[in-house]
Amino acid sequence: MDLRHLELLRELADRGTVTAVAEAMFRSPSAVSQQLQTAERAFGVALVEPDGRRLRLTPAGRLLAAGAVDVATTLARLQHQLDALQREPSGAVSIAALPSAAEFLVPAVLRRFAGTAITLTLSDEDVPEADFGRRTADHDLVIGHTLAATPAGAERLRVHALAHEPLDVAVPAGHRLAGRAHVRASDLVGERWIGVPVGYPFDTVRIAIENRGGQPLRVVQRVRDNRVVEALVAGGEGCALLPRFTTRGRPGLVTLPLADVRSVRTIVALGRPDRLERAAVRLVLDALVEVGAALGPGS
Repeated sequence: MDLRHLELLRELADRGTVTAVAEAMFRSPSAVSQQLQTAERAFGVALVEPDGRRLRLTPAGRLLAAGAVDVATTLARLQHQLDALQREPSGAVSIAALPSAAEFLVPAVLRRFAGTAITLTLSDEDVPEADFGRRTADHDLVIGHTLAATPAGAERLRVHALAHEPLDVAVPAGHRLAGRAHVRASDLVGERWIGVPVGYPFDTVRIAIENRGGQPLRVVQRVRDNRVVEALVAGGEGCALLPRFTTRGRPGLVTLPLADVRSVRTIVALGRPDRLERAAVRLVLDALVEVGAALGPGS
């Protein structure tokens, strides 16, 4: 079996389209299609089939794509063991991180590896929950968040919990609820609400509040950036959810625990199994876990 053919099938399984594979591999879609045809001749079985205007993997293609993960992981583990016999871990480790999680996790990790043979590169990614898993095709580690037991789209990935962060209800300082020790879903009935785009984890809590309170919230804005949400709430535009660890204590803003709806997000690190076998990646992941654990049981 040609490892290049296996890796091609894996990329198609992860990225979904020939065009996306071509972009990631810096090739033309026609070149990728030709490679797929070559792989089919080599394996002697159909690996892709039409699905509307796209191609999808056949059962044989899916079998080989899954096997490609095992092969890549075994090779990476062997390389890890060989490197351990010769030298200290080294190399570049790329991280894509949710900004509000990167803010309290990544700076300490960057300081830890400063001056070592491990180089970290960071990009900020604020995307729907299901898209964090897709980012692992292009990064060694992806830091995302979820309110579920397992992040959406992470079925073929390794997932490590880094921290558990409460989400508080933010209200303007002059709001009728501002003096409370906490709020309940029923307290928010009829309130103007500054939400996030549909598909983002915080929207799950909004739905839970509506279900608990028995009425929909009046969603007046959908904003991704927490700093903008803070400003809108402080300006009296409505109530919102904000993460506890990184919310700014700005004038005009009050945050309150939500008492009767579970509102805790789990910050997770996602990675392809083979990439997590790299010694440098493992060291960075261990450092992220340690920084998250230092937040204490209150997290």
